[in-house]
Amino acid sequence: QVQLVESGGGLVRPGGSLRLHCAASGFTDSHYVMSWYRQAPGKERELVAYNINVGGKTRYADSVQGRFDMSRDSDDNTSLQMNSLKPDDTAVYYCGARHSSFAYTPNFWGQGTQVTVSS
Repeated sequence: QVQLVESGGGLVRPGGSLRLHCAASGFTDSHYVMSWYRQAPGKERELVAYNINVGGKTRYADSVQGRFDMSRDSDDNTSLQMNSLKPDDTAVYYCGARHSSFAYTPNFWGQGTQVTVSS
């Protein structure tokens, strides 16, 4: 079965950087869209970034464009490099996977990792 395990969250000061990792396993083929979402307290879960396939283009939410960088390796593990962090980036970050060649809304989720941006 598909398993996604996030790591790398923590407390960071505004302007700092943090790198999240998502270890993926149990995929049945190479057609999985990988994504990162986040959910702040009292808010709905929102898309941060998604990647259709290895070597393909990555799309970002406007709020993180130019600050966050999503990467993906040939084993479908992903990383999210987060730079110039702001207090508004505070949230639980989730790794997601969708067994599809184009749709990105996940049908598999990780357990989430907390990111707190505060001075």
